[in-house]
Amino acid sequence: MEQLFNIFKFTTEDAIALEDKHIEAHVHDFEEMIIGAKGKISHFIDFEDETVYAPFISFVTRGKPHLLRPQTHNGECDLWVIRFRSEFMSEVIFKMYGYFHNRANVTLPTNECFGRLTALCEMMHDEINRPSPGLVVIKQLYMTLLTIINHENPTNIEADAANSASETYTHFLHILEENYRRNVKISFYADKLFMSERNLNIVCQEVMQQSAGEIIETRKLTEAKNLLINSNKNIAEIGFEIGYNEKAYFSKVFKRKTGQTPTAFRREMKALITE
Repeated sequence: MEQLFNIFKFTTEDAIALEDKHIEAHVHDFEEMIIGAKGKISHFIDFEDETVYAPFISFVTRGKPHLLRPQTHNGECDLWVIRFRSEFMSEVIFKMYGYFHNRANVTLPTNECFGRLTALCEMMHDEINRPSPGLVVIKQLYMTLLTIINHENPTNIEADAANSASETYTHFLHILEENYRRNVKISFYADKLFMSERNLNIVCQEVMQQSAGEIIETRKLTEAKNLLINSNKNIAEIGFEIGYNEKAYFSKVFKRKTGQTPTAFRREMKALITE
């Protein structure tokens, strides 16, 4: 995905046109949220197949295999599809991962809350289609949308933990959020959870199909992207702030994960934001 952010409507006509088409399971190189006002979706994700009726929120993280088919219900389908690169919402993307990791599909009550969500989608759609869209405006609108979702359906570790792996992973994310800036090894997190590194890796693989080390590294680099976009700190300062003591090693890790050097990433993001 080249754009930082995009939003579009998926209508009844689109759902009917899709009825006879074959859809393969796939992964995205972007984050995707679907706001369902009318209709339903058949969603295969996390090795489970679920039919979700509107009103609902569905969130699919970058790189997670899934298969989603929008469908009509009572002859209607009205969805907002929001796609964005993780660096666009770098300040909150990991909190979103934590919120949705065990519930890709969230049903919300049909009330004033959902009306506010669709109104925000309309505003973001109007803004992105202006000749010179204000990405700062869109980001604030999207942050408001996330705040409303969390207020109406707050995270509840006890209620959401369907199994011990999910509960352990949730606690791991809380510990990671407090310590990702430190230069500590995986054993630090395993010790905090009273388990071995091997078992922590098993939990992370079961829940996110990634190792604990990959998740820690992703959190660090998510913050690095945030600082590269929103601060004037130099590369060495940013690396040091997230636990990389050597600028060269930080740049090497950043390029391996993103395909760009920190300097090139900063230049590209500033060019996109100021377009």
